[in-house]
Amino acid sequence: MKIRYNEDRAMVQKIREGILKKGGYCPCRLAKTEDNLCMCREFREQIADPEFEGYCHCRLYYKEK
Repeated sequence: MKIRYNEDRAMVQKIREGILKKGGYCPCRLAKTEDNLCMCREFREQIADPEFEGYCHCRLYYKEK
């Protein structure tokens, strides 16, 4: 298993700027809850699933099998 950034560097930069503006929270989520702190709960659960391969919700990270 490997976690990497999206290969689109411009997208990564915009998402990271959004995370900074929201104080560490996912820029794609409205609620500022602990579950939405980057790396969000949804993606952490996907990482734990050995069958999952793909992007997190905001497409910043990609999990490879």
